[in-house]
Order: sequence, then structure tokens, then C-alpha cells
Amino acid sequence: MSRFTIHDLASIVDARAESGGEASYTRKLLDRGSEHCAKKLGEEAVETVIAAIGKDRDHLIAESADLLFHLLVLLKSRGVKLEEVEAALEQRTGMSGLEEKAARKRD
Repeated sequence: MSRFTIHDLASIVDARAESGGEASYTRKLLDRGSEHCAKKLGEEAVETVIAAIGKDRDHLIAESADLLFHLLVLLKSRGVKLEEVEAALEQRTGMSGLEEKAARKRD
């Protein structure tokens, strides 16, 4: 069995974005616009934080999955590809996190 990846999820989001709104939660989110998608991501982020503070590991995993899904939907709504985010992450790996953060403050 092959491992499910975030790229698999991004492909599913792309496919569902092309489907009709009545059958697809993804399409319904996108039809409501980027602001709505951003609000949903924020809600999921808060739920993930709350789950992290709690003691239920399975709840944290479930909320993290929701968070990643809604991030991909938001990116789709703004025309940003996962590969672009990965490229930004790759650029940051050439220096320590502290150096990278300090460099952002200078920009």
C-alpha cells in the first residue's frame, strides 16, 4: 500500500474544485470566495491549537488533517500551488530558522 501524501490531498482538492458545487464541500468553500476560505482556515487553526493543549492525541491528529485540508483549499482559492509553498520552504532550509527569521525582519 502506498502512503497518502499532502500531494495526494492537493490533487483531490484540484479535482473537486472542478466538480459541481452540490456534490463537493471543496467546491462550496471555493464558491464562497477566498475570505471565507481564510476564515475556515483560521477556525481550523484555533481548533488545532485547542486540541494540542488537550490530552487527546487522536483529536490533535484529526484537527491537523482538517487544518491541512483547509490550507490547501485557501491556496487553491488564491491560485497558489503547493509546489510554490514547497519552493519557499526549500529556500529557507539553507540557513537556520533563527537566521531565516532575522532575515525576514530586514526585508
